[in-house]
Amino acid sequence: MKVILIDDEPVMHLIMRKMLVKYKEIQVAGTFADTAAATSFLNDNTDVELAFVDISMPGGSGLELAGKLDKAGSKTQVVFVTSHKDYALEAFELSVLDYLVKPVTQERLERTIHRVLESRKTVQQLEASGHASANARRTSISALGDFYIRSEEGRVKWISSKSAELFAYLLLNRGRRISRSRLLADIFAGMTSINAEKYLNTAVYQMRKSLEPVGLREAVRSENDGYVLELDDAVVDYEEFERQAGELGKIGAENVEEALVVERLYTGDLFGSKAYVWAIHETDRLSERYASFVKNLAETLLTLPNTTAASKLLLKLHERNPLDESVVGLLMKKYGKDGDKKGLTAQYTDYVKLLKRELGIRPSQEMLLLYDSLVSGMSDSSR
Repeated sequence: MKVILIDDEPVMHLIMRKMLVKYKEIQVAGTFADTAAATSFLNDNTDVELAFVDISMPGGSGLELAGKLDKAGSKTQVVFVTSHKDYALEAFELSVLDYLVKPVTQERLERTIHRVLESRKTVQQLEASGHASANARRTSISALGDFYIRSEEGRVKWISSKSAELFAYLLLNRGRRISRSRLLADIFAGMTSINAEKYLNTAVYQMRKSLEPVGLREAVRSENDGYVLELDDAVVDYEEFERQAGELGKIGAENVEEALVVERLYTGDLFGSKAYVWAIHETDRLSERYASFVKNLAETLLTLPNTTAASKLLLKLHERNPLDESVVGLLMKKYGKDGDKKGLTAQYTDYVKLLKRELGIRPSQEMLLLYDSLVSGMSDSSR
């Protein structure tokens, strides 16, 4: 897959090249210091699938470039790589693929690359299996860490944020009729009934209009004063994660590599920064499913032992919820496996301080006993 880099800082070209070289599927086709040169290159090289773009640059901003690509219906997807966190909302209105804040870590970049490659692979598989004959069957939907829809015709460009939210709501309930009254209550709460009705009508129209260029307008049907979304053969990333995680069953040495691949499917919480209020229950459920999966995977890795891989996963969970006692316990076991008494003590001490500061409580008896047993085990082995 061909990608280009657009940044007025030459050092960023070097940094991104060094990070991207780790992915054999990626070929850096060009680097540019301004949007004008990049635009000229893209006009002559329509096979470039991904552009990493800085936002603030002299002679034309990255936002302007993304807007032009959007209007032109370009198949080149955009990932912003910038120091400006404040542009995130405006960036996602342009339907960019991702928004990376400098300094970019290898792990964060890996999730973006994995998302792109998985989406690309899905389309190729559907084409090879003959599913490309129906528009709905060519649809790939990413809702983990972000929210966007792609088909062979391109990417859905939402006319408004409410039209995107309406589709997201129907997506979580696809195949089921959702009444207008329920949509009014959940999406347009706080408005007068007259204004809410007006905004709902507008959002439905804009949603269908947004879906039309990619052949998905008819996927939303009106039915008995409500709406139904029918995308029977669409590939939805959170469904794929749950399906593949379920098919793996118990994680052991024989399928640990497959489990590591499945873990990378979870590229962030449901709908990312949009965090719709009505989706909180499903967001929490998926987040807990992911956490449970990763803990089981980490436990298996510790028994192999592959403490490096286990540590990487556990630190990711710990960052999401530093109060999760089971994750802290697994990290302590990791230090025990490594014979790192200093790391073990620091992990336990930090957890004790966090509990006292945030909740005013002490660690459980089980945690205290675990710490004592791990310290004793290291003392015995050093004799």
